[in-house]
Amino acid sequence: MHLASYTIRGRSSYGAVVGDGVVDLRLRFGARHASLVDVLRAHALDEARASLEGVRPDYALAEVELLPPLLAPEKILCIGINYANRNADFGDPNVPKYPSMFFRAPASLVAHGRPLVRPKVSEQLDYEGEIALVIGREGRHVPRERALDHVAGVTLCNEGTVRDWLRHGKFNVTQGKNFDASGSIGPWIATNVDLAKPLRLTVRVNGEVTQDDTTASMIFGFADLIAYVTTFMTLKPGDVLVTGTPTKKGPRIDPPRWLVPGDVVELSVPEIGTLRNQVVDEQ
Repeated sequence: MHLASYTIRGRSSYGAVVGDGVVDLRLRFGARHASLVDVLRAHALDEARASLEGVRPDYALAEVELLPPLLAPEKILCIGINYANRNADFGDPNVPKYPSMFFRAPASLVAHGRPLVRPKVSEQLDYEGEIALVIGREGRHVPRERALDHVAGVTLCNEGTVRDWLRHGKFNVTQGKNFDASGSIGPWIATNVDLAKPLRLTVRVNGEVTQDDTTASMIFGFADLIAYVTTFMTLKPGDVLVTGTPTKKGPRIDPPRWLVPGDVVELSVPEIGTLRNQVVDEQ
């Protein structure tokens, strides 16, 4: 299934994308599950899947305006420097012993098709193409061999970053990672992806391929990350774990090329889909 949240004719809803159409699951679930987060918390994915059998789409996909797939996740956890050779970008050739981590706020990520906003206070808006895990089962101290059982599906995340605000304070990166509408997530949650096989992530800026790698290059794989995070924190249904970005292609440019208004950033994984956004200036 491809599960999406959206607005249609002034009403917020969610459903399953089937071909070029959308089956509205909220109409079928009624008051029992108000959002996709509620579906995950109720462990109702099998019920959602069953409700699609023999059903025609309610709307054309072109009719709906997509929203971030999960409107109110409890946690958005992000992993830094998690692909081979990314340490070299930071002048450190050593493989880290543990993952680097930080939080993002939901308002920092817009939906597919919505504008990425370059803030007034900086011209250094950058992009990072990433695959994000959506948690479907609560877990603490999850063993690595059972970690993928806790994943409901995957989506894409442009982990947009305002570079000169990453070290605005002495020790943290929170400011540079949380400007409103600086990144994006979506277009939907794919629930039928085999996470044991490598996934190829390709990023294009204005049609030019700028990132292209597979999850086989990750330092900490999906199962490793879930096992690590749950040593200190309970992961809950609807939580999002953004798993890191590949090294960008080509030589490093000095000064770097930052995103400017009019740029179009596209992230693609064949098993998931394409997340596309255009850059605008903050008004």
